[in-house]
Amino acid sequence: MTHDSKPSEFAQIDGLSGSAGFAVGQAFVVDTGRLGVVHRKISLDKAQSEVERYRKAVDEARQELQALAEQVRESSGSSAAGVEASILDAYILMVGDQTLLKDVERGIRDDLHGAEWALESAVAEMCATLRESKNHYLAERSHDFEFVRDRILRCLTGQKKGLVLPTSGEPVILVAHDLSPAETAALNKRMVLGLICEVGTRTSHTAILARALEIPAVVGAHGALEKIANGEQLVLDGVHGKVIVEPSAERLRELQPQAERYYALARGLRERRDEPAVLADGLPIQLQSNIELILEAELAKEQGAQGIGLYRTEFLYIDRQSPPSEEEQYEAYRQVVEAMAPLPVTLRTFDIGGDKFVSTIKMPQDMNPALGLRAVRLGLSQPELFKTQLRAMIRASAHGSIKIMVPMVSSLSELRAVRALLAEAVLEVDRHGHAHAEHIALGCMIEIPSAAILAEEFAREADFLSIGTNDLVQYTLAVDRTSRELARLASYFDPAVIRLIKQVIQAGKFRKRDVSVCGTMASDPLAAILLVGMGLRSLSMEASALPEVKAALKRVSRADAEDAADTAFEATTAQELEQGIAQRFAPLLADILDPE
Repeated sequence: MTHDSKPSEFAQIDGLSGSAGFAVGQAFVVDTGRLGVVHRKISLDKAQSEVERYRKAVDEARQELQALAEQVRESSGSSAAGVEASILDAYILMVGDQTLLKDVERGIRDDLHGAEWALESAVAEMCATLRESKNHYLAERSHDFEFVRDRILRCLTGQKKGLVLPTSGEPVILVAHDLSPAETAALNKRMVLGLICEVGTRTSHTAILARALEIPAVVGAHGALEKIANGEQLVLDGVHGKVIVEPSAERLRELQPQAERYYALARGLRERRDEPAVLADGLPIQLQSNIELILEAELAKEQGAQGIGLYRTEFLYIDRQSPPSEEEQYEAYRQVVEAMAPLPVTLRTFDIGGDKFVSTIKMPQDMNPALGLRAVRLGLSQPELFKTQLRAMIRASAHGSIKIMVPMVSSLSELRAVRALLAEAVLEVDRHGHAHAEHIALGCMIEIPSAAILAEEFAREADFLSIGTNDLVQYTLAVDRTSRELARLASYFDPAVIRLIKQVIQAGKFRKRDVSVCGTMASDPLAAILLVGMGLRSLSMEASALPEVKAALKRVSRADAEDAADTAFEATTAQELEQGIAQRFAPLLADILDPE
């Protein structure tokens, strides 16, 4: 492949920021392509031997991943190594996934497909179902099953040749369609300046691992393999999710100060990550992290999180034929609680339904799933399923400080019903002789307007409240938050949303109940200042946003934040409110909001 040789021209590839940072170097394009699968039919008398061949390949793949995980753990005691090992542990479980095993064996015995074909078909169906979900997290998990498929296929076919990387010379920028966590874990970090993947999002395992390793990465860079040739000069901008191919010398000179400013800011934030989160006048603010995967607990600690404000538990229910057992859930919750101890962890009961696909539970086809049988409504409709999760959470409380939070509560009767089930679950845990904390706080998410309007009543009966701004925006403004066409309307700066949030904060203050925000709004430095000015003292966000939010709050006094909040209530549109906050604080936070 060739590019125009004119020095003033270059190609730009737009993607997503997988891991912030900059890198300049030569491209090393790697082939992580699929192994070819022959659609081979077998005779009925060969079915059992083909099943045994598949099971042997699964065992071999599991052993390889276990050996790699142990190697990673022994090589370093860093948090990055812990994240790598945790990802590999997740893949070990996926390799032996019982749903996958049953689907493959059915393909072999019923359809008389060869093991490779049966595996290919089972994973293709599984991934298609996951990708139908509007939830980015679930769609991203389809890549994980594809990695598992390829790992087992290599054991089935004996084609063990893995990723070929340079072992000498200058470090390079790796360009691939995608990298599995096993491949990423095997990288020689000294030889890799950055990663570019055609697929993936910020929640992909490759992106999570790149952040743990502090390797700049751009993911979702569609067409990168077609537009980048081996050896070409690249600029990787992991802050804005861009790649520049064959930049001119002039363009490189322009980018150099930008990269230097970013790294100076990042270095300063990293050095101050253990400092307390306070306003300019010393008022303490609790900053916690939202996580979806066990391995993200390590990243949260690295970024200075003061606990986990939201641990989403839906992943345990995804793509399986039977619900997760109490023991399986207990082990997952225990790992996070122990990883964060003595810091607190808020476990959210499952928010299944709506845009969150799950195969464990057969649910009705609602005309509008976001308003249908989901979250607490589903839990109360299947109390034994719900109590299994509650018992696991109660048992996890023996290993650290936990709180239990219930999503999508719309009425006090729901909260009371959950509290009754929690009391039953405690008695059942006691009967089985399991240890647990003497008291476990039970709170609810305020993400439906009815709950926000009744916030004072909820604050009287709940131990704490947490405002979920993502759904609160959706339900207040009647905007599908997954719709790209309507995204401009779904603003957490909308005055209607802001007034509901203020009402919840005031109710918590009146009833002496802790109130936090755990939606996307908390990750926005300008919005965080507004929330603090409205009286909030606890925010939970994506781990990567913690340093910026902490730095932003440290530059603003309580008086300034409160004055800005008072002024904001005069706005009548989201644009007017957001512009008012930006005009007041953006100059003060220019290096944080955009380090250019």
